Amino acid sequence: MVRFSAIFFLFILASFKTEAQINQYFVFFKDKTGTPFSISEPSAFLSDKSIGRRQKQNIVITEEDLPVNSAYVNQVKTTGAITYFTSRWWNGVLVEGEASIIDDINSLACVSGSVLVAPGKKNVGGRVYSKKHKKNITADEPVNKIQLQQIGLDEMHALGYLGEGIQIAIFDSGFHGVNVSSPFSLLFSENRVKQTFNFVNNTHAVYQSDDHGTEVLSVIAANTPGVYTGGAYKADFVLYITEDVSSEYRIEEYNWTIAAERADSAGVDVINSSLGYNQFDDQSMDYSKSDLDGEKAVITRAARKAIERGMIVVCSAGNEGGNSWKLVTPPADADGILAVGSVTSTRTLSSFSSLGPTADNRLKPDVVAMGSGTSIIKFNGALGNVSGTSLASPLIASLAAGVWQAFPSMTAAEVYDAIIKSADQANRPDNLMGYGLPHFRAIKNYVESEQSEEIVSIYPNPVTGDSIQIKFKSVPNTPADITIFDAQGRLVEAYSHQLNWLNNPIEYDLSKLQPGLYLMRINTGDQAATLKFAKL
Repeated sequence: MVRFSAIFFLFILASFKTEAQINQYFVFFKDKTGTPFSISEPSAFLSDKSIGRRQKQNIVITEEDLPVNSAYVNQVKTTGAITYFTSRWWNGVLVEGEASIIDDINSLACVSGSVLVAPGKKNVGGRVYSKKHKKNITADEPVNKIQLQQIGLDEMHALGYLGEGIQIAIFDSGFHGVNVSSPFSLLFSENRVKQTFNFVNNTHAVYQSDDHGTEVLSVIAANTPGVYTGGAYKADFVLYITEDVSSEYRIEEYNWTIAAERADSAGVDVINSSLGYNQFDDQSMDYSKSDLDGEKAVITRAARKAIERGMIVVCSAGNEGGNSWKLVTPPADADGILAVGSVTSTRTLSSFSSLGPTADNRLKPDVVAMGSGTSIIKFNGALGNVSGTSLASPLIASLAAGVWQAFPSMTAAEVYDAIIKSADQANRPDNLMGYGLPHFRAIKNYVESEQSEEIVSIYPNPVTGDSIQIKFKSVPNTPADITIFDAQGRLVEAYSHQLNWLNNPIEYDLSKLQPGLYLMRINTGDQAATLKFAKL
């Protein structure tokens, strides 16, 4: 009996050791030779919406966009490995198998190398939540009013820009309750959830696993009239689970890459990713601060690929401001990504908000939004408040969607520029809040001024009321000095005004002026103009 028990124990131990040797790898191929796809026929692997997005922005489809050669994937399968997702941009495949077969895989003529991305087997299946949540919530006014007002989403909504026609992808850890909670019901009754996929469990089920994505999505998409208003609640949505909350390994960066490729193919306009990676359960995978150069982290490079394909990518800056890391986390170090820091309702920097600069001394974060005590919808449909840059990011994603809806001829890069260059500290950016708080009205003023040919203009002219608008093509660092002279050249008024994009154009009060002809001299230090006007 003792002998049997010992043998049985050894058998179990051997089985455990064999099981423990199964890992997940990403395998890279040398080329795409022999692929049946061609860049001259992109409709075979990209949606019409994806192709249209590229054409609108003069983005060329390249070999990097071609799908992986399936014959190469089949060769990997012959080693005994299980294959999962392929990546066009990295030209490879995610595989699972015993550690002993990786040498066989690497020896294949089509393979250039491989990297360990996670130990153990890939999770499959997962819990699915289907219980109906009909939480009754009431309020005198939208509980998220402040976070909307802070960046002008309320004004954006008043002008009719609610995200219609814009497709937003959310990459997160799970969307528990979204499919059964009343504040999200319009997404389904109006068929605006266009695609779902769970890259962690290899299934289309995303209304499971975790509710972080639910809270993030709610900031953009939830809507209960008079109670809660999402930032772009009429947009279309793609929901992807890329983050495994049970562990932290590099595989999640590859999940993110593959999700970004799928979003690209589907024709997504805006990606929101309230995720960041710097330290892993396997310390050999960790990134260092010197790796924050916009080129080292896998997820950062993937974000750049998405940006280069004409998508606006918005991400949380990270919640490391209060610990020893302090800096932004990948992919927030990517050039051209809208990395979003957090402020309070009174515009004070949140203590946890990650800081800049990047390792190559680029400014980060890019902008900020309210991430302290942000109002959200919970998985059961109830109201809640959560803090983190994860909640600031979807506010800026909402803003980006509305701006693109308002100015559809703009490119993604132009939307990015308009958001940062019109923000409230664009003339004095720093590594605490970046360019500061953006605002829809400021962006609108900036875009419309860019389209103007005049350095300074005034209207209406002649003036029939008691005010005149003074519009500047650019906002200077110095105040605008305004002096008004009557027809005899006598000084009538002098005024100095600090300009920003939120108050450009200036509404100048003329109530003290008598009817007549006047000269207005405007000097900002680097630009000057003298303009005639009449007050009737």
